[in-house]
Amino acid sequence: MSYLMGIDVSTTGVKALLIAPDGQVIASANTEQPLSTPSPLWSEQNPADWWRSTLASIKKALAQAGISGEEVAAVGLTGQMHGLTLLDQGGAVLRPAILWNDQRTAAQCIEIRERVGSKRLIELTGNDALTGFTAPKILWVRENEPEIYARVRHILLPKDYIRYLLTGDFAVDCADGAGTLLFDIKTRNWSPEVLDTLDIPLNWLPKVFEGSQITGMITAEAAALTGLKAGTPVAGGGGDQAAQAVGVGAVHPGIVALTLGTSGVVFATTNGPFVEPEGRLHAFCHSVPGRWHLMGVMLSAAGSLRWYRDVMAPGQDYDSLLAPAEKVQPGCEGLLFLPYLTGERTPYPDPLARGAFVGLTIRHGPAHMTRAVLEGVAFGLRDSFELMKSTGLAKIDQVRVSGGGAKSLLWRQILADVFNAELVTVNTMEGAAFGAALLAGVGCGIYSDTDEACNRTVKITGSTTPQALNVDLYNRLYPTYRQLYPTLRDISYQLGRY
Repeated sequence: MSYLMGIDVSTTGVKALLIAPDGQVIASANTEQPLSTPSPLWSEQNPADWWRSTLASIKKALAQAGISGEEVAAVGLTGQMHGLTLLDQGGAVLRPAILWNDQRTAAQCIEIRERVGSKRLIELTGNDALTGFTAPKILWVRENEPEIYARVRHILLPKDYIRYLLTGDFAVDCADGAGTLLFDIKTRNWSPEVLDTLDIPLNWLPKVFEGSQITGMITAEAAALTGLKAGTPVAGGGGDQAAQAVGVGAVHPGIVALTLGTSGVVFATTNGPFVEPEGRLHAFCHSVPGRWHLMGVMLSAAGSLRWYRDVMAPGQDYDSLLAPAEKVQPGCEGLLFLPYLTGERTPYPDPLARGAFVGLTIRHGPAHMTRAVLEGVAFGLRDSFELMKSTGLAKIDQVRVSGGGAKSLLWRQILADVFNAELVTVNTMEGAAFGAALLAGVGCGIYSDTDEACNRTVKITGSTTPQALNVDLYNRLYPTYRQLYPTLRDISYQLGRY
């Protein structure tokens, strides 16, 4: 039997996943890697750590499955979006990669809006200039590290650096390319207008492929290091959110993917390159050819719960942390949590936004605070749903939830009640790596297209329906939550000076 491998180059580690053509996961191996914050608001990683983690995870996955690289039909790549990896003429890394959650580029975002024009930028790229994207990072290096910038000859995203080491090719998929702020989402290619305006050479950027296209083959050198077979095809894959959507079968309008990981993502497939005029929602190319998507992003979703656990109950497992919160009434007796612990992107593109508990009284204990975190994240994610509904650009018939936070039945019920929508789970929680493997299967001919790949492998395993009384309460509480950010914004800015 031939198997498919998906490789996910995330911020926390690299996962190698092996699946059978019917979608059965036969091995999943993850290797953690360090994160560096050399200055406030900075976030960087050494690309060499990605490569070491990739090699380790591939070997562990093959060993776990008890198969050889000869049995892997194709490899698909996915990973963290927006990161800037700079190489010189010989392919050597010039500096640590600047990541998606790095916030140093506020001045460069202003510069991009002024040079391209805010309205024109959104028309072309589908997005406003935000600190997380790749383009402002390029300008930051040019303005602050000119000796590094002078040596740049190649610009890659994180997973595409791994592609280069596996195949020797410089390539990117449409979905990840659309997350750079240098892409014309209508033509599904680099935007000459944006590149010319920002004075970024086109020949520094990799060739663009669809997610299911083959971009290259495993080299003999990479085969010797990984255990994969030389000549194994490598597919374009997708940025983590587009691949995640494939992994849960969110490849048609109406099926919305909700990812409850460190960040929270609401992902709605569209049949055209629709743009939210004010750029409050991200508009990207899908990793499925001929499809696009709208996306809302919360920076601290399950990350908020992890922070709360680490600070308030260090060492406690999540099940025992959440159990007492099940006994707390919805609304937490008037306690709200604002989950902007690392700034925010949707609906407020504000890297200086801060989190807060609001409404604390002597009656509130740890269980109330725990549930308030779950509800606050749900309210924050509802902001993206409300934006999508208001634009009329995206259908919402079913919400497919995945990610670590989705393992909690309590949290799923809160989300269903806050959204007033049915939430379903599917047969794999492997998400992005699973989607990358499916895209590789299309590329090598195991599946005729992405629709067939999802139909054969993705199955609904559970459903959470909203409870009418809770829906009513949350509908009354949500407008109060919506007042928190504008009310506390100036105070947050003042506190940020200390």
